[in-house]
Amino acid sequence: MKNMIDTIRNIWRIEELRNRILITLGLLLVYRIGSFIVLPGVDSARLAASSASGGGGIVEILSIFTGGAFTRASIFALGIMPYISASIIMQLAGIAVPSVQKMQREESGRRKINQWTRYLTILICVFQAPSYIYATIDPGARPDGQFWLFTSIVILTCSTLFVMWLGERITERGLGNGISLLIMIGIIAQLPQSFAQEVVGRMGPGGGGLVLLLVEVVLWVLIIAGCILLVQGTRRIPVQFAKRVQGNKQYGGVRNYIPLKVNAAGVMPIIFAQAIVLVPMYLAQAFENPPQWLVGIANSQGAFYNFSLFLMVVLFTYFYTAITVNPNQLADDMKRNGGFIPGVKPGKQTAGHIDELLSRITLPGAIFLGFVAIMPAFAVMFGIKQGFAQFFGGTSLLIMVGVLLDTLQQIESHLLMRHYDGLMKSGRIKGRAGGAAYGLAG
Repeated sequence: MKNMIDTIRNIWRIEELRNRILITLGLLLVYRIGSFIVLPGVDSARLAASSASGGGGIVEILSIFTGGAFTRASIFALGIMPYISASIIMQLAGIAVPSVQKMQREESGRRKINQWTRYLTILICVFQAPSYIYATIDPGARPDGQFWLFTSIVILTCSTLFVMWLGERITERGLGNGISLLIMIGIIAQLPQSFAQEVVGRMGPGGGGLVLLLVEVVLWVLIIAGCILLVQGTRRIPVQFAKRVQGNKQYGGVRNYIPLKVNAAGVMPIIFAQAIVLVPMYLAQAFENPPQWLVGIANSQGAFYNFSLFLMVVLFTYFYTAITVNPNQLADDMKRNGGFIPGVKPGKQTAGHIDELLSRITLPGAIFLGFVAIMPAFAVMFGIKQGFAQFFGGTSLLIMVGVLLDTLQQIESHLLMRHYDGLMKSGRIKGRAGGAAYGLAG
């Protein structure tokens, strides 16, 4: 306890770190306040009543990433997700289009790609805003008229751009990746209410009592620990650098390591897979009386939905790892710098060796990631309420773990840079640096 208090004091003593923390908290507070400001003309009381009676399904899933702003018809209802979608499209364009791939290697090209991503974000908002208004906001809670629709689309689009600006300012002047923190704060904002509902349900008649609640909490902590192991797990490949003499100085002759992450793809496979399996849910909501087979496929607690989600997460993990980690490029860079893996010839054999090791560690990582994706469905099966079950796995839990580790790593780096003790007595906190970002515009 004393060490923790000393660490907090050390954090507060460093002026730059203190300012960064205060700026981050201030901008996150602005985001949270904005998520409660309802669109002009919308009857918030009637909207809340309609959401309570007809909630669930895809609306609940999408509302997780905006901290409830999606269901409140807030000016921040679209959140940062249009920017995330635009970033993913540009990432895929970098794989498919050679000219974009070439631009990603140059500083001026990356600035241009960032500009294109912003323009694409505006385009996505213009198409997504009217769909959100008609599909989510109850007709009795919103005014009629083309002028109100136009102003609401403008407000939602400008609000998304403002949220994007907040994220960039957090990244520049605060701590951690701003875009990731905005998503994480929206997820965490729903945790207290969801946990309180679970406590009330368990302590009520027929809920199972305190024992079952403690069992749930212990299982939740174990799942979080497993996710931390998945995020931090690496396989280190030893690399030896040849000695070379220049003048009176000797260079090289040291051993280093290439860290291959067990989950190099991060949360991207779950995002891609969930986007595909949500299509039947969109279609089911488009019909007044959808066919039974479509209802069965769209059921997020059903066997077909979860089996499809698990399978696609595994496949997308291999796909995204393949486009994130390039063994040929690693082998070429190693050869160019005079490095080699002991017992393996430089060039093609080195690339083949790295590719083989990557395939071996990706399989268990992909399977575990697949189970994490479908864990909320198992939690609901065992009687946990839908709101709290979302924190037992899926995108929510992985984003929370990854972003928190990344932010804590930055705090620890500031402490160690100024010769203070880190956040842990032994070892170092490993965030996402050096590995694939979690697909959150990192």
